[in-house]
Amino acid sequence: MVAQTNREESHVSNPVKRIRWATQRVTGTNERRTRQSIKDRFQLRKAGSTDKKRQSGETTNLEGIREDSESPEALDSHEGSGRRIYFNTPLPDSAKDDDDHPIVRYERNKIRTAKYTPLSFVPKNLWFQFHNVANIYFLFVILLGIYWIFGNPNPALSSVPLIVILFLTAVKDAIEDWRRTVLDNELNNAPTHRLVDWNNVNTSEDTISLWRRIKKATTHLIISIYRSWSFKKSRRPAGGKEYTERAMDKTRPSVDTRQSHRASVFSLQSDAAEEGIQMTPVPSPNPDRDRLSDNDKLAVDDRPTRSYSFENEANGQSANGQLSAPGVHDKELGRAPAKFYGSVMDPFRQVGGKARFARDYWKSVQVGDFVRIYNDDQIPADVVVLSTSEADGQCYVETKNLDGETNLKVRQALHCGRKMKHAKDCEKASFIIESENPNANLYQYSGAARWTERDARKPEETGTEMAEPISINNLLLRGCSLRNTEWVLGVVVYTGRQTKIMLNSGITPSKRSRIARDLNWYVVYNFAVLFFMCLVSGIVQGVTWAKPRTSSDFFEYGSIGGSPPLDGFITFWSSVILFQNLVPISLYISLEIIRLAQAFFIYSDTFMYYEKLDYPCTPKSWNISDDLGQIEYIFSDKTGTLTQNVMEFKKCTINGVPYGEAYTEAQAGMQRRLGVDVEAEGAKVHKQIAEDRVRMLQNLRKMHANPYLHDDELTFVAPDFVADLGGSSGTEQKIANEEFMLALALCHTVITERTPGDPPKLEFKAQSPDEAALVATARDCGFTVMGRSNDGIILNVLGRDKEFTVLNTLEFNSSRKRMSAIIRMPNGKIILYCKGADSVIYSRLRPGEQSELRRITGEHLEMFAREGLRTLCIACKELDEEEYQVWNKEHDLAAAAIVDREDKLEAVSDAIERELTLLGGTAIEDRLQDGVPDAIALLGDAGIKLWVLTGDKVETAINIGFSCNLLNNDMDLIVFKIEDENMDSAEAELDKHLEAFGLQGTDEELQLARKDHRAPNPTHAIVIDGESLKLVLEDRLRQKFLLLCKQCKSVLCCRVSPSQKAAVVRMVKDGLDVMTLSVGDGANDVAMIQEADVGVGIAGEEGRQAVMSSDYAIGQFRYLQRLVLVHGRWSYRRLAETIANFFYKNIVWTFALFWYQIYNNFDVTYLFDYTYILLVNLAFTSLPVIFMGILDQDVSDKVSLAVPQLYRRGIERKEWTSFKFWTYMIDGIYQSVVCYYMGHLLFAAATFNTSNGLTINDRPRIGVYIACATIVVVNTYVLINMYRWDWLFLLLVAISILLIWFWTGVYTAFSSSLQFYKAAPQVFGQLSFWAMVLLTAAVCLLPRFAAKAFQKLYRPRDIDIIREQVAQGKFKHLDQYEAYVPPAKLPSATSSEVSDPPKSGKKGEHEIADDERPMYPPSVANTGTTHNARSQNGSDGTDYTGHRFSLEHPPRPSLDRPRPSYDRMRDSMDRIRPSFEASNDFTSAALLTRLESSHSAVPSRRNLHGSSSLR
Repeated sequence: MVAQTNREESHVSNPVKRIRWATQRVTGTNERRTRQSIKDRFQLRKAGSTDKKRQSGETTNLEGIREDSESPEALDSHEGSGRRIYFNTPLPDSAKDDDDHPIVRYERNKIRTAKYTPLSFVPKNLWFQFHNVANIYFLFVILLGIYWIFGNPNPALSSVPLIVILFLTAVKDAIEDWRRTVLDNELNNAPTHRLVDWNNVNTSEDTISLWRRIKKATTHLIISIYRSWSFKKSRRPAGGKEYTERAMDKTRPSVDTRQSHRASVFSLQSDAAEEGIQMTPVPSPNPDRDRLSDNDKLAVDDRPTRSYSFENEANGQSANGQLSAPGVHDKELGRAPAKFYGSVMDPFRQVGGKARFARDYWKSVQVGDFVRIYNDDQIPADVVVLSTSEADGQCYVETKNLDGETNLKVRQALHCGRKMKHAKDCEKASFIIESENPNANLYQYSGAARWTERDARKPEETGTEMAEPISINNLLLRGCSLRNTEWVLGVVVYTGRQTKIMLNSGITPSKRSRIARDLNWYVVYNFAVLFFMCLVSGIVQGVTWAKPRTSSDFFEYGSIGGSPPLDGFITFWSSVILFQNLVPISLYISLEIIRLAQAFFIYSDTFMYYEKLDYPCTPKSWNISDDLGQIEYIFSDKTGTLTQNVMEFKKCTINGVPYGEAYTEAQAGMQRRLGVDVEAEGAKVHKQIAEDRVRMLQNLRKMHANPYLHDDELTFVAPDFVADLGGSSGTEQKIANEEFMLALALCHTVITERTPGDPPKLEFKAQSPDEAALVATARDCGFTVMGRSNDGIILNVLGRDKEFTVLNTLEFNSSRKRMSAIIRMPNGKIILYCKGADSVIYSRLRPGEQSELRRITGEHLEMFAREGLRTLCIACKELDEEEYQVWNKEHDLAAAAIVDREDKLEAVSDAIERELTLLGGTAIEDRLQDGVPDAIALLGDAGIKLWVLTGDKVETAINIGFSCNLLNNDMDLIVFKIEDENMDSAEAELDKHLEAFGLQGTDEELQLARKDHRAPNPTHAIVIDGESLKLVLEDRLRQKFLLLCKQCKSVLCCRVSPSQKAAVVRMVKDGLDVMTLSVGDGANDVAMIQEADVGVGIAGEEGRQAVMSSDYAIGQFRYLQRLVLVHGRWSYRRLAETIANFFYKNIVWTFALFWYQIYNNFDVTYLFDYTYILLVNLAFTSLPVIFMGILDQDVSDKVSLAVPQLYRRGIERKEWTSFKFWTYMIDGIYQSVVCYYMGHLLFAAATFNTSNGLTINDRPRIGVYIACATIVVVNTYVLINMYRWDWLFLLLVAISILLIWFWTGVYTAFSSSLQFYKAAPQVFGQLSFWAMVLLTAAVCLLPRFAAKAFQKLYRPRDIDIIREQVAQGKFKHLDQYEAYVPPAKLPSATSSEVSDPPKSGKKGEHEIADDERPMYPPSVANTGTTHNARSQNGSDGTDYTGHRFSLEHPPRPSLDRPRPSYDRMRDSMDRIRPSFEASNDFTSAALLTRLESSHSAVPSRRNLHGSSSLR
């Protein structure tokens, strides 16, 4: 829409005005704060004085854009601030500095997500590493050791452990950052085409500083070295990426924006200097196409192309390219004049003609550049579209790399730029873009293009000031890919870190595991113990020197400090050096190694590999694997997570007549639970559906030889529909069916792709799978969407091509819950088609009309929902020309608004979507994923509670709950619905339900609930909708609601928003102090994924936004059971045991030194050689405890899944407790006493002489006795605590023990060891040494061995019993599986296969998958209780949803024609007495019947097709 002055007013709207409300996101306060902080961090760098900054274009208001219906300047507004970008227009003085350079300096398009550069790596990495308190502590100890008064015998050697730790961590960080750097270089040096040899006034040439030159030279040097090293390496075998690289997703969105080619910075050097190419509307010369994988390459003839491309003249332009008077041709042809949009091209502007489009790097693109983008190219920056290769100005983009969604989206070129095709046109263009400041909102943008419109026929006129609004529909975001469009010409508005994708990167919150959080406290405890030991040493030493007349007066030369207090002070700090091993510096790096290995094992598990997507389980966060072993609550989305999100149109109701045959999983699951013989029942139903399918295909082809109908793709099986479409039930029903199919074929935003073949194939790219399913069904029934023309849709209606003009498309969003299309029919009538949620459509119907049709349609929709189908209502409305034109002006004003554009558009759309006429409803099946019921059952057996948080309606969620084992017939179903939305009513309802459990919602009850980790009895389940949930999440009611949910086996929250999902997760996580996991597949699940302790994203049909924000990414929900029950339990148990053993071994070693101090007045004399102290954690004891954390295994993966109850120990957090920590600490102190005093007592009573007469009772040699015995004890103790004894663990323990012997022998062989010289042969040659080592080990380990034996014999845990059964061979039957498969699992089939004709097989063979078996609605089966209004039993006399027809009449066929599926379902419903809908009216037939058309206050109009008995 363009505002202009002195122009003839238009009476015909511009076709296809799309406002993409579907992508509008409402952010919470915290999210807005986070995004604002990121935006502030990346704000523009401005030069010059403060006064000039105030005057610069960057802070210029969006002047002249306001809403005023009286003024033609409809786009003027003085609100907000932003940036001005000038194109072939001189900068005003206020926007230039003293040197005539732009004041505003925009971000470069070069991005760097790596932390380091070659020059900054060392200082910056050290800075980050010394954020770790343990590293600071050990650096402090090293610095202390420099001063000789603290008694460190070798200060240089004492730094070795810290240097090793820092080096290993630095290597890990360098490898990670090098990968980021390589990917950044590939992205920054990716090719694009931008306009060169012209003046971009918005930027000035960068002055490269000396520092930047040094950095670039260093980088080039490193790259050269890397290139030469890479060249010498053997090349990778043919076949492309390895498996590990192919599936490992990058966690940074900016990395995901690149294509998978590997040309990078090195192979593109010659491309940058390539000659400029002639930029004409020709296919892309993009060399990147050659880098497509083999799977992506298609022959030219086989590539999908647009079905139609209708080229028309641009409005207001004659054949010779000159402006013509608006509406001349239109008036001559008798049509209403078209709108005049103007053009940014100045016909009088003189140009040099040197400008050309040349290949360049992404990093060279600047704000204000003209860029040309070709098909399949990625967008290098945020670009406003000026023109495209399509005559209607449309282009199609794929935003998979941006938000994860794989469907194509339509973007529109500005009307004022559609005449621009070539480089010379860019030179002639003269305009200004006023843009909002950079922000992270991916789904909204406000700006305006301003220019002076001049008429080529009137050169003397100064021209008219014009403007056109720019919205998100005119913006291509960096990281998107251009699809199905030959080329796009645009201008750059945001670059580099100010692009929306970069502003959205890094928002994912960092998570720390519970053990890591607890570990800090235990390290503090160790610091406290260390402080106590040092304090005792200092006090005793000070008191000792203060005593008069002691032997020290005669034999010592005086103390170091010179006074007792100073001596005590020095001794305190010397003790810190001596006892430094008490604080485990190597613990942190060991845990990093262990978690890295665990992440690798998770990633490498082929049983979690999803072959269809070539996707393994991918850890995104490596440091929370142990949290997977403590999950108590799982929060799951439904659509795409529990279900496949592959929609199949199954049933519909048109003019009160139901159509469609299907047997859904919800029916199959319920009937199986009712004990029905589903084998016989299923065979009969499948046979009937197969026969109906054949008959329908025959009738369709008799009616119309549809070349686009493919037998294997037909999902809507309804031969009676084809008969009625042919007029067998009268003209009225025939017209109704045609009108219904027209609505499906016209009310959408689907993009059509044609694949050549015989017969040809049409594919529909839609924003949602539901929409594609609706359009595909219309195609199968003869109403085929062939493609889009310049201003409409081409339909093939039963063999005849018709063009329908799309005047406006009002798209779906979560608040509107509907979408509409305003269509000008071939006969000139204007019809509005609307589809949406049943409650929304019913509230907008004409009041007082179609009462019977409403009732019957409501019943049908309720039956569809009970079968687990997703329902929509279809309605229409005929508009007068005058009524439409008045409304369209208001719509144009709203579309032109800069401020609150979305809200104004929604209000205007709401005004037209009233007084609708009901056509019917649709029912679509979203099938469960494979293995979901078994996975949920297995997780339930493990003690994990699963809550479903979905946006679907209650009936659908309940039926899915029954089909996937969340609900069963023995449960008392509590449907929580507050009609008046009053807080007091909600509290009363909560109190009533809590009273049934004997609860009142007090703080004492909450404290007891926090300690109770038992699974609730499977007697109750709760269902709540979004409106009621909003009430109970308030502070006043949250605690009561939480306690009520704690008593329920299953909780289903329906119609909830993303923020409500996160609020529920937060309520449970904080309220019950439990570990939570959220799993979802769509962008609407990101909030709860980030809120939970562990977030799991499913790589599904809705894209990868959830995957990019998750901690773990999987291909299917069923893999969650293995991730949690196997890897989670293993990781938690391994880490808990590793940390406990780590603290234990440090206690043993350090306290052995401490006991020695008792006998030398705590003068901090070293019992052990100093190298022992340095190497004990680094070499002598590290391997066994690290590999315990990596490879130890109590039972196999198969047994872990076969006995899921083993997981409950993690839920109760019994593997890592304070009791366990202090038990190991006390055990360590005991063993340190034994280790020291065995040596002490050995030498106290005697002296030992070697063969040469020298004694070995000096301190260093006694230290060898005690140190070797201690190392043997510690490593053997770790071995005892391991479950898995195999050759590898025994070898590691043996190596660790022998290592101290090896080091002693090597080190003491050199005279540089001083007093330690020749200690190894002298000590190891003594029998007493070997006897003491063996005796010490026996005495130390005997209590631990006895305690473990007693516990396993008389107090066995679950794992002990299971391990014994494994040893007895009771789990041998699991060996027949590669991985454990639940015995009840049967092969499943797709829903389409259910309708296929049965294939011949051997006689007597009959296999039917569980998920295909029929089911009756929940109301049929009695529950465990009777006379309960909440439950689904048949005990009282209440009729079904307020209708008495099911009790008064026996089962009957409908409308005198056999409709097996409908009659089968209706027969089931006739037996229903009370239902949850009857008392709660959750969009049930009763509610829809009583629902008044609250949004339709205007007097009713005539029906489209006359009166009807059903209306």
